[in-house]
Amino acid sequence: MLNKQRKVNYKMNNIQKIVTNKYLYIPFLVWLCIQIFKVIYELITTKKFNFRRIIGAGGMPSSHSAVVTTLATLLGKYEGYDTTIFAMSVVFALIVMYDAAGLRRSAGKMAQCLNRIMDDIYQHNPIDAGDKLKELLGHTPLEVFFGAITGIAIAYINFTFLV
Repeated sequence: MLNKQRKVNYKMNNIQKIVTNKYLYIPFLVWLCIQIFKVIYELITTKKFNFRRIIGAGGMPSSHSAVVTTLATLLGKYEGYDTTIFAMSVVFALIVMYDAAGLRRSAGKMAQCLNRIMDDIYQHNPIDAGDKLKELLGHTPLEVFFGAITGIAIAYINFTFLV
């Protein structure tokens, strides 16, 4: 019976550690705030509520960039800027930001082009074109830049009272 109670306490302790891990919950809060901002911004500009924006990719600022730079900044701030984990997080952040502005943005442009081709084909020869490809996949370099600045600023300013 005592052994079973220890296992339960051990599991609960691990769950508590995960929930209170600043390297997890602060980047998650940053992501959530940015995605909610995008929903509100789209509501204001288009007068339409688009809940898909809460999990959708693309838009200003880049939540991908904000999350990875928040994580890297927190690791540098609390673990040290000369640590291996900070260096790894910076490399990870650079790869994510490059991907967001490069590869995923190119895929979005290709989807846009293919959608136009399918629209043109459909107008001249009615066929079932199926679902349109998702065009908003990546970010402009400016969106990535402002996402990175947002992540660094939030890690330094707004969430210092949480850690």
